[in-house]
Order: sequence, then C-alpha cells, then structure tokens
Amino acid sequence: MRHLKAHRKLGRTTEHRISMLRNLATSLINSREDRIVTTLPKAKELRPFVEKAITLSRRAASLEGSTAEVGGLHLRRQAAAFFHSGNYRRALATRRGQTPPPRTAGVAAVRRLFDELGERFKDRPGGYTRIIKMGRRTGDGAELAIIELVDNAREKEAQTSTRKRAKGSTKKKAGQTKATEGTADTREEGKSEE
Repeated sequence: MRHLKAHRKLGRTTEHRISMLRNLATSLINSREDRIVTTLPKAKELRPFVEKAITLSRRAASLEGSTAEVGGLHLRRQAAAFFHSGNYRRALATRRGQTPPPRTAGVAAVRRLFDELGERFKDRPGGYTRIIKMGRRTGDGAELAIIELVDNAREKEAQTSTRKRAKGSTKKKAGQTKATEGTADTREEGKSEE
C-alpha cells in the first residue's frame, strides 16, 4: 500500500515539474527581451528543456528537398510537446455560433520558435541560452538568475556600438600620431636652423 502512494506522489510531482518547465519555456520564448528572471535551480533545470526545443526548430530550418515540409511538420509537433499547446478544451469552450477563444501563448511560442529562432540559431551547434546569477531575493533568500537567449537584439546592438567606438578610437590614434610627427618635424627644423 505504501508503495502505491509513493508512486502516485512521485508521478504527481513529475507532472507538476514538467508543467512548470512548460510554463517557463513558454515565457522565455514569448518574452520581448528574450530573457526571464527566475530562481537559479529553475533556470538550471529549464536550460536543457528549452535547448532541446530550439534544436528541433534548428533542424527544421536546415531541412531541404521534397521531404522538408513533412519533416518540418513532424518536428513542429514534437516541439509542441515542450509547450502548452492551447487546444486543450478549446472545443468545449466554443458553442455553435460563438467565436472560438484565442489560442494560448504555447501556440505563439511554437510559431516564434520555428519562424524566428530556428533561423537565428541555424548555424549555431548548441548553447542557445545563458544563465546570469543576480544574487539573493530579499523576501525568502532564494538565489535569483536571469536565463536569456544568446544573440539577442541587445547583444547585437552592443557589439555594433563597440565596433564603432573601436573604429573611432583608431582614427583618433592615427590623427594623434600624425600630429605628433608634425610637431617633431617642426622641432627638428628649428634645431637645424640654429
């Protein structure tokens, strides 16, 4: 009897854990900033979960040939298992003559995953996420972390601005060396005249 209770309890916690990971993955994929703030243990558990889904979208983006459409659909259905699909009890909520309720965030996450992120990470072999530790939360002392997708818009903007600054500083250095050479030449001319 005890064994049955333990298995039921274990199964329930596993279901809750997977449901939590699906919610976090949906939030991460749908976020505008490509990042979410959560606790460090949740972020560490979410990382491989999301990276498997992104790998599926990456594979779909690299498919070519006559079987690309069928293979892409298969990979899309596999990736839908990583998110809440949004079709659950949709038919029950819709009666004849009523407009159906809008699709949930899970459908939007799968759409963004395959349309945008698959192309972004097409050439990247892995490591699609980054975890940044933030310190402890004041209320309960839990360690917080940011989990974000790499190669996001902020990161690309920062890289271009550092390149612009680097080009500007090399132009300044080139101008300064010409100016110092010019002053050195005038000093030498002054010494030779004496």
